[in-house]
Amino acid sequence: MAVSGVVISGASRGLGAALARRYAVPGARLLLTARSAAALEGVAEACRAQGASVTTLACDITEAAPLAAALAVFEAAGPVDLVIANAGTSAGTAPDGTPEDAAAAARQVAVNLIGAINLVGPLLPGMRARRAGRVGLIASVAGLRGLPDFPGYCASKAGLIGWGEGLRAQLGPLGIRVTVVTPGFFDSAMGARFHGRRMFVLSQDQAADRVWRALEAGAPRAAFPWPLALGLRLLALLPPRLGDWAVRRMRFRVSPEG
Repeated sequence: MAVSGVVISGASRGLGAALARRYAVPGARLLLTARSAAALEGVAEACRAQGASVTTLACDITEAAPLAAALAVFEAAGPVDLVIANAGTSAGTAPDGTPEDAAAAARQVAVNLIGAINLVGPLLPGMRARRAGRVGLIASVAGLRGLPDFPGYCASKAGLIGWGEGLRAQLGPLGIRVTVVTPGFFDSAMGARFHGRRMFVLSQDQAADRVWRALEAGAPRAAFPWPLALGLRLLALLPPRLGDWAVRRMRFRVSPEG
């Protein structure tokens, strides 16, 4: 489906950058956000070379005011057809066995959940008025069942899933499609920081293709790889003691962000 106005957060690398390149077609207008101005500009230049018009915003997704102001300027130049909330952060049990603290858990909720709300929320009034638009929320299979070595990350993604499911039910009758994406491990800088048994790891391009196809189809959900997503959904249905016993067999250590 052709789009003209696209907003993507976390677009300086990984999945966000890969999706930006997929939507960088002649005539497209992109607003790309991330914390690193230099890395963001590199992705922007690649997208411009493909014929897209690109605006960048280096900001922390938790800072609602500057983000809302930039979104208003971008939307004033033309409607936003698609917004992808992809920015994320992660933490967990450190390599030395130290569990994540309250500050790390709160930071993950602030970025992964509140940051998505900061990005998508200001664009919803325009979509409602036009009765058109698409929203993509990049959550995680970790949001399907709490895991012992990164509970803050699981909480942030579970919240994002819940918010997205509610938005989809609310906005569907208005012609606005919401896709909640729950990927597992794929090749990325974030994924490389998780040390443990990473099952069914996809390449970055495979992950980007699956997300892109889901967004283009307006799919309500996209979960991959499906064996891992299905397994965690089933674990969530088990009696708590049995489910807790099972997830304690899925141990990880998480290196800090560089």
